[in-house]
Amino acid sequence: MTAPSSPARTKLTQLASALRHFHSALLDHTRSDYEFREGRIDGPFALYSLVMNHPSFQWLRPLSGLMATLDEVLDTKDVLTERHLQDVRSALGLLMLGTDTRFAEFRTGYERAAADPKVRETEARWREILDGLDA
Repeated sequence: MTAPSSPARTKLTQLASALRHFHSALLDHTRSDYEFREGRIDGPFALYSLVMNHPSFQWLRPLSGLMATLDEVLDTKDVLTERHLQDVRSALGLLMLGTDTRFAEFRTGYERAAADPKVRETEARWREILDGLDA
């Protein structure tokens, strides 16, 4: 049985895809920064180990966690509603705005990466989708 379609599910699916691209751009930026300081990363398994264990990559965890939660919501067979849209909007607000000190490390890492053109492009895309959630 497939998950029932709804406007909320469609919007959240688009947002999840855009957030994956944003996360990838942040990861690429962090990888480049790491390689500049420490030397080349030898393959995807070494990168995975760094992402999981090295302090240079830990700032990405809150976004990774949010994306995992969003994927779990999308995997449910329940009908998704406006409440789900509001929850995602609130979670992204907590992550990106400077009001919640739990995510200060994420925002510091994000600020280092924000000048990267790919980061800016992918951020603009997910923000565009987020702005359209109420439409």
